[in-house]
Amino acid sequence: MMSDYFEPVEDFDEEEPKSKSAIKREMHELQDLGKRLLQLRKDQLSKIPMSVYLQKAVEESTRITQHEAQRRHLQYIGKLMRDEDADAIRHAVDLFDASSKVFAQQLHVLEKWRDRLVSGDNDVIAEYIEKHPVSDIQHFRQLVRNAKKDAANEKNTGASRKLFKFLKEIQEQQI
Repeated sequence: MMSDYFEPVEDFDEEEPKSKSAIKREMHELQDLGKRLLQLRKDQLSKIPMSVYLQKAVEESTRITQHEAQRRHLQYIGKLMRDEDADAIRHAVDLFDASSKVFAQQLHVLEKWRDRLVSGDNDVIAEYIEKHPVSDIQHFRQLVRNAKKDAANEKNTGASRKLFKFLKEIQEQQI
């Protein structure tokens, strides 16, 4: 019998090999992510989870002025990105990119907190401080008081905007 000589073949959970086009698409996506990295400021770059090699390549790109050299260097950054956690880098870059959905969601969360702080009582302030450690609590409470006073008097002296800016600074420190 033939079955005595052959063992049953089990299903392998191997992925099918990627096509050349799929590999190219992935490389172009990594290069595009690298372009987005190059547009960040130094303080923002320090908050991006990346290796030392990628960090040095990004810093080096500021010195390159020739078009073809920039293109090749961007390809090099894309090559380095293969060994990085691209999803983590993409998410971190989205936090700083005003055109991304993550950035917009982040602003909506801050707006909700601001509105809750202005319309709420001391329990809301305590809840915010518990969830987001504030270094200068006295200044924070003063900003909330001023924003509440503006809302009660139906004036706009900019206190609400100052509170929002303060909340945004606290969030950026935590990233």
